[in-house]
Amino acid sequence: MRVAVPFMTFKRVLGILAAALSLAGCAGTPPPTTSFGGPLPDAFAIHGIDVSKYQGNIDWSAVRDSGVQFAWIKSTEGGDRVDDKFRQNWENARAAGVPRGAYHFVYWCRSPLEQMRWFEQNVPNEPGMLPPVLDVELTPTSPTCKRTLYREQTVREMRIMLEEMERFYGRKPVIYATVDFYAGILAGGALNDFPIWVRSTKYHPSVRYPGRRWHFWQYQSDAHVAGIRGRVDRNAFFGSPGQFADFLQGTDLPL
Repeated sequence: MRVAVPFMTFKRVLGILAAALSLAGCAGTPPPTTSFGGPLPDAFAIHGIDVSKYQGNIDWSAVRDSGVQFAWIKSTEGGDRVDDKFRQNWENARAAGVPRGAYHFVYWCRSPLEQMRWFEQNVPNEPGMLPPVLDVELTPTSPTCKRTLYREQTVREMRIMLEEMERFYGRKPVIYATVDFYAGILAGGALNDFPIWVRSTKYHPSVRYPGRRWHFWQYQSDAHVAGIRGRVDRNAFFGSPGQFADFLQGTDLPL
């Protein structure tokens, strides 16, 4: 039987070093970098997860008690797909008191507004929810969408979707971008007027997303968390508990 370890013990041994780095930063000097390329994940105070149907039935009370402080939940994909567990996860996370937001996976062979209408039909606009997320990835192996993405057109379509999300939900949405998508489409300052959630499981985000200020960091893809069978992604929030509390109250993230 696999026993889930407490959420905040990820790399506990390295956590000692991370704490030292954090204290150095509080003393008024930037924390020194390590061979990792920057402060380790444990240097950040606020951690959460992201989930989809692949996590199965989740015990959200156990997730909350394990130390998870927020969750991104997959809702929709393209213009006609809803994640099988979205409604269950959405309601159960709320009932357990876990701050949660929904993310939409972009299918590049559907029009931007068609996808946003689908997202709006399936994700309620509720008080206290996290801002919506636009999940953008390169999908060269898609069996049904063989479109080649070009930077200018792709950025234009993303802006249409992001601005519609902001109009409908009243909060500035977050971009989730993989390393290859960022390098090919967003590097160089595209859509810097929106916060970004980055993925980097081996290095600090500054290595894989140079020059970009990040807000959420997906740093682990194979975590074990109480209440979830199998593996799940872990994420860190860039700022302090006070900044996170302000964010939950509706304050925009600094860009």
